[in-house]
Amino acid sequence: MPLALFALFLIGYLAGSIPFGLLLTKLAGLGDVRRIGSGNIGATNVLRTGNKGLAAATLLLDMLKGLVPVIVVKMLAGEAAAAITAAGAVLGHVFPVWLNFRGGKGVATFIGVLLGLHWALGLAFIGIWLLMALLFRISSLSALAASAAMPLITPFIGAPPSTRTVVILLALFMFFTHRENIRRLIGGSEPKIGRSGGKKDDEAR
Repeated sequence: MPLALFALFLIGYLAGSIPFGLLLTKLAGLGDVRRIGSGNIGATNVLRTGNKGLAAATLLLDMLKGLVPVIVVKMLAGEAAAAITAAGAVLGHVFPVWLNFRGGKGVATFIGVLLGLHWALGLAFIGIWLLMALLFRISSLSALAASAAMPLITPFIGAPPSTRTVVILLALFMFFTHRENIRRLIGGSEPKIGRSGGKKDDEAR
């Protein structure tokens, strides 16, 4: 990878690596969020602490850490550069260097980079997620349905090839990060949105 491309990827990766869910729960005196529920640092697991405000803040910040670097790079260096930064941000959230490469599943950060790449993609993801969540009350199913729809939407918004490519790759990556959830969905044991957890259960990262 050329040095300039690596630098763009690294910008996204370092931004995505900021573990807002862990930082917020510790600052709030709720301990290590990795010790409850799924064990990850995302908003869905923060919600299992029972603190909806912290979960909402985690969701927003995890979106922003994808959105902000992508928008800045897009303005300064164009859409292809922004696509590389987007990939780095999502990978940073899932594999943060600060937490021994064990982070969250990347959904909120994926939403953020989609909004940065093209606002219609981000809004479409949010709309599909909300609809599925209202119908089924399962966060992972909502994320998977919305992720699957993204590559189908990109041709209709005039997205450049770089955006189409990274959206396809990141959508596939969402299925990878949710592989254990998929197994539980098939088995009928996937937990509903908002289930609390005082200790770490068997839900995989």
